[in-house]
Amino acid sequence: MSYLIIPKDYTSKLSLQQTEQAIKMLKDFFQQNLSTGLKLRRVTAPLFVMKGTGINDDLNGVERAVTFPIMDLGDAKAEVVHSLAKWKRVTLAEYDIKPGYGIYTDMNAIRSDESLGNLHSLYVDQWDWERTITASDRTIDFLKSIVNRIYSAILRTEYLIYETYPVLEPFLAKEVHFIHSEQLRQMYPDKTAKEREDLITKEYGAVFLMGIGGKLGDGKEHDLRAPDYDDWTTPNQDGFLGLNGDLLVWNPILQRSEELSSMGIRVDKEALLKQLALCGKEDRKELYFHKRLLSDQLPLSIGGGIGQSRLCMLLLQKAHIGEVQASIWPEEQRAQCKAAGIQLI
Repeated sequence: MSYLIIPKDYTSKLSLQQTEQAIKMLKDFFQQNLSTGLKLRRVTAPLFVMKGTGINDDLNGVERAVTFPIMDLGDAKAEVVHSLAKWKRVTLAEYDIKPGYGIYTDMNAIRSDESLGNLHSLYVDQWDWERTITASDRTIDFLKSIVNRIYSAILRTEYLIYETYPVLEPFLAKEVHFIHSEQLRQMYPDKTAKEREDLITKEYGAVFLMGIGGKLGDGKEHDLRAPDYDDWTTPNQDGFLGLNGDLLVWNPILQRSEELSSMGIRVDKEALLKQLALCGKEDRKELYFHKRLLSDQLPLSIGGGIGQSRLCMLLLQKAHIGEVQASIWPEEQRAQCKAAGIQLI
């Protein structure tokens, strides 16, 4: 079901031509800063992978991948990627990337089960990145240091946009506030997970919400995560579970929080086995990716994805992700946007 927010008296501050020019400048600048800040080299990524290898991600565990037969492989099935979390870890091993260095790529995906609206599209474009780490790096403090580097690159990009288009005045918070999802639940026990996100992000402007996937004090997860990429069961030094999280920023146009990135320290063997058991997915141990991880053929890593169109719509102060990317939208939503002055590509 689609969900649309129509900001009152909305007008795009950039023309269509300026928008297209700004998108390219923004993407070029940010990915160079990301690469330099995290010591990442660019690699080429697949649009699809073979079904049944365990390499594709199932995200929250319920999304259906777009699947198609391959004639020259006897109609064996391939899947359009949801993200590249596990593929990147395999690539770190194949490229023999040493600790402290990593890779990034342009990830393009189709997520056919998305609820289409201001922030969600069938077409997903991300900078997917992954970095080799050591066992001593598997801490919440190390995760926070990576988050701060990424956010610094976002702030530098915001300034470049402002310098080029002065009508787009900076609005992002100057630093990230870190909080665990259990702490947030205790602050607002009578609110939904989404309401909690909006409340905390409106207060601080930029928030990294940690511990996504594990059950909280009320027996519910803040949000779901697949069991085989992020580590959401290992206790951190603050006594909470989870070495992952989501980077949220306050979107002043939509008056709500916007997730820019999901990232985390990836599962080691112990966490993988524990999380597969918790989710009733122990049969995955026989899949290609999982067998390689359990036999010590894959490095320890940290990684995540950063939404390209999400970042563009935020920094270019757009009301709808369809203003910065071409996709398919319900006709009713297109008509509503046109009437409100929101020009979808």
